[in-house]
Formats: sequence, structure tokens, C-alpha cells
Amino acid sequence: MCSGRIDLEFVLRAFSNGQDGVFIGGCRLNECNYVTHGNYHALSMALLCRKIMEHIGLNPERLNIQFMSAGDGILFAEHMNDFGKKVKSLGPLGISEGIDKDVLKSKIEEITRLIPYIKIAKREKLGSRLTNKADYDGFFTSNEIDSLLRDVPSYYIDPDKCQACMICAKKCPAEAIEGSKNRIHVIDQDKCIKCGTCFEACPPRFGAVTRMVGKPVPPPIPEEKRTIARKSKEK
Repeated sequence: MCSGRIDLEFVLRAFSNGQDGVFIGGCRLNECNYVTHGNYHALSMALLCRKIMEHIGLNPERLNIQFMSAGDGILFAEHMNDFGKKVKSLGPLGISEGIDKDVLKSKIEEITRLIPYIKIAKREKLGSRLTNKADYDGFFTSNEIDSLLRDVPSYYIDPDKCQACMICAKKCPAEAIEGSKNRIHVIDQDKCIKCGTCFEACPPRFGAVTRMVGKPVPPPIPEEKRTIARKSKEK
């Protein structure tokens, strides 16, 4: 499997399941046989993940990425031995960092739910090709990640503007929008993945979807008030 297919969710899932460390091995940079250069994407993803790990209190050294060819058996063994020793010295996940098991799991689950938003917000950097190792450490900064996860947007459908056209509901990848024909749509905030698809899909002439940052989302309109009474056309 191309290392470019390794998703941020895979790494977080491993930690959520209690793994003490994650190792990613990819082809040598700039030697992609399929010209997709997925290993550069894997590198950017790993650097982003390490900063996210710092944000939630995990030691970023628990995630390691190395590049080598299929013929580098000895080099692979050396990397694995070194990483195994490193993880052993770090100790059990969470315990060594002083984080309660349930608290850590909750933090990872929250970040996992935000992955679509994170990918959209950082898609330009995730698509970059880092050729200089000196650029790795500062590619993503702690302040950048703190701001990213602090200013998470929420989306709200204004009941006074919603026309129940179902466009946003049909395009929502998380099926987080409740509603039907002639029924005002409501976003289930627990299901919403903050991708902004509804915001982009809502026709400009309606402008019913609002992007909100730094303030609470208004409560949903009651069920009994969601039906839209259409005026019948006179013949």
C-alpha cells in the first residue's frame, strides 16, 4: 500500500486503541514508481499529527516516519529496533504523560471527529513536498495547531431563511442534516464534521447556512415548528 494512503485517522485510531507507538515506512522521497509521490503527503500528515499529539499532551516521539527502499532490509531493521527502544523508554501511552486513560480517549475521539475540517483547513500544506529536513520541525507550529483547534467553526441553518430545498441535506457527507421536503432543515451538531459542505451548497439566493466561530450555535427549532406552509398557486 502506498504510504500516501495512510490517513490521519489511522494513526489516531491506533493510539485510541492503546498502541504505545506508530511507525510509518514509505518509499524513498522523490523515487515514486507511480509519480503520485504519496510519500510526501505521508510526511506532511505525520508532521501535522505529531503537532496534534503535542496539543493533546502526547509525546510526539511516539509517531515515527522513515523512508527506504524494499531492498533496505538492514536499514528497516535498524529503524524498527531504534523505534522499539524509544517507545519502551517512553512507557505506556498516556500513563507516562500523566493523562487519564478515559480523558485521553475522549481527546483523541474529538480530534478524530474534526479530521475532515483539519484536512480542508490544511490541504495546501498537506499537499506540499518538503525536500529539506531542516524544514520539518517548523512546518506546523504549536500556535498554528492551537489556533486551528480553538477556532473550529460550527454551521447553523437559519429557520427563517431555509426553503427546505434538500440540497445541503443531500450533499452532507456525514448525514448530519435532518429535514425533508417542506420541513425546515436542522444540523445535528453531534454528527457534524465541520467540513462546510452545507455552507457551500446552500444556494446564494437563500443564504440559510451560517458559519459560526467563537459563539454558541442557537438551539434547533422545535419539531412542531419545522413544517413550511407553502402558498398554493392560484389558477
